[in-house]
Amino acid sequence: MKVLLTYASSGAGHRRAAEAVYDYIRESHPETEVEITDVLAHASAFFKFNYGWGYSFLARRANFLWRLGFWLTDCRIFRPLFRPLTSFINRINTKDFARLLIRDKPDYIISTHFLTSEIAAYLKQGGQITAHLATVVTDFGVHYFWVSPGTDTYIVASQFAGEQLLNFGIEGKRIKQLGIPIDPKFSREYNRVELSSKFGIDAHKFTLLVMTGSFGSGPLEQIAESLCKEAQVLVVCANNKKLYARLNRKNLPNMKAFGLVNNPEELMAVSDMIVTKPGGLTISELLAMELPPLFISAIPGQEENNVKVLRQYGIGISAGNLGELARTILHFKSHPEELISIKEKMRKVKKPSAAGAIFNAVCKGGSGPAR
Repeated sequence: MKVLLTYASSGAGHRRAAEAVYDYIRESHPETEVEITDVLAHASAFFKFNYGWGYSFLARRANFLWRLGFWLTDCRIFRPLFRPLTSFINRINTKDFARLLIRDKPDYIISTHFLTSEIAAYLKQGGQITAHLATVVTDFGVHYFWVSPGTDTYIVASQFAGEQLLNFGIEGKRIKQLGIPIDPKFSREYNRVELSSKFGIDAHKFTLLVMTGSFGSGPLEQIAESLCKEAQVLVVCANNKKLYARLNRKNLPNMKAFGLVNNPEELMAVSDMIVTKPGGLTISELLAMELPPLFISAIPGQEENNVKVLRQYGIGISAGNLGELARTILHFKSHPEELISIKEKMRKVKKPSAAGAIFNAVCKGGSGPAR
C-alpha cells in the first residue's frame, strides 16, 4: 500500500496537518510506503511566488480584498464564473505535480489543501490516476474551493463543516467528522512547575501566552504593555525580529519575549490563557492542550468561520479592541472557575488522535483505490 500526503505551503497549517498524518503512518505503520510533497515545489516559479506572496499580502495588508475574493468565489451565483477560470490556471501551472501523481501511482492520496485535491480529482476523472482521494479540510468551516468532483472522502473538524458540504451536494456517507490532524506533542502531559523553571517564570502566577503565527503580527507589543503589571505575559514574536528587539529593550515587568520557537506546546503548558489568531491548526492544538483562547486579528472568511463554530461550543472569545481584551483577560484571572468550565467544554470537542483516525478510516476502513 502506497500513501501520498499532499499540501500547499501557502499556509503553515496545511503543511503541519499533512506532516502529522505522515509522521503517524511512519511511526505506527512502518510497513506502509508513505511519501509527502508540497504542490508548490512542483509548480511554475511565477505561480509559486504569487500563491505564497499573494496569500500573505492579502491576509496581512488587504483584508477587504481577501474578504471580497472569499465571498465571490464561495457565492453560488458566481461559482460558474470563477471556478472554471481558477481551475484552468491551477492546472497549467502545476503540470509537474500532475506528472508526479501519474508516475508514482499512489493507492491513497490524503490532501490537506484544496489545490492538491483539485489537481488529483481532475486526474481521477480523466482516468489518469486511480487512487482513493481523501481531502482533509483544515478549518472548522468549508469554502466551496474544497469541493472537487472525484474526491472520495472529505474529512472535517465540525458538524458545521459537514452540513456545509451537504449543502454543496456532497453525499453524507463521504463525509467523516474526524478532526484536524496535529502533532502528538500537543496531547502529552507536562509538568508546569518544571517547565516554568526552564523558562525562568513563576509557575503560580496567572500566565498569558500571546502568539499569532510565523509573522508575529498584530498588537502583541500593546498587549504586553497593557497586561504585564497584572499578569505574567509570554510573547512569541516568531519571525518579527524588530518586535523581539523592541520588547527586549523595554524589559517590561513580568514579560518574556521569544523569537521563533519549536516548542509551542511547552509554552502552552505553562499558560492559563492564549491570545492568538483563529487558524484551524492552532485551534486544534490549543483544544488538545485545553488552553482557553481569546482570538484577535481573524482573517476574513475561514478564520471568522472558525470563531463562529467555536462559539457554538462555548469556546473562544473575540475582543474588539485592546481595552476589551485586557478587561476580558483580567476577568478570567479573577474568575478561574470560568476557565475550568471552558476547559471542560474543550475536552468534549478536541480530537487529538485525528491523524490516526484519518489513516484508519481512509486506508484501513475505507474503500480502496479503483482498479
